[in-house]
Amino acid sequence: MPDPIPRAQPPPLRTIRWWRWRRNPLRRPSDLLWAWIGLILAVTVAITAPLAGWALGATVHDRLTLAANEQARTGRHTAAVLLMDAPAHPEPGSAEARETQYPAKVRYTAPDGTVRIATTDVDPGLPTGHRVRVWTNAEGQLTDPPMPPDEIRKRAVGSGALASITVIAIGTLTYRLTARVLDQRRMRAWEAAWRQTARRWTTSP
Repeated sequence: MPDPIPRAQPPPLRTIRWWRWRRNPLRRPSDLLWAWIGLILAVTVAITAPLAGWALGATVHDRLTLAANEQARTGRHTAAVLLMDAPAHPEPGSAEARETQYPAKVRYTAPDGTVRIATTDVDPGLPTGHRVRVWTNAEGQLTDPPMPPDEIRKRAVGSGALASITVIAIGTLTYRLTARVLDQRRMRAWEAAWRQTARRWTTSP
């Protein structure tokens, strides 16, 4: 009984994965160029992404902290009286109700001693005459209180993460666009080579 014909073994996965870096008769100059571009982009993104995230996060943290300190220096908390009933939440006592606020008119005394009326957000269901705490700026206008450190830190981290993701997305898009351009160049080269070959095949001796 004849020996069975041995089956060809597929090349190792490592060989297939790094074939653009290995010398072989099928590798074209564009393949090596593609490999170098991918390597350069990978190194650039690996270095730039964390640096961009740190730089933007630190900038946002410093600016928000400076703004909060300025608000704390020039503004103040004061008491205000509701001039109307605040709307009731449809689901009182729920987690959503604890996070929801409604605009309502209030009366308060500005730092210069004048009595003013303005609109601010208050908890749902508060009755007329209820006292609430509001923040006024140096001109006596109602404004948001200074941002707490935890909120500043969250926004800084979020901004840094967004910067890093943006760098990664740009690097990925650049790699794909480069691959598309190289593929188009290869297709044009194949078409030109095929036209030359086809002319020789179809020419009668």
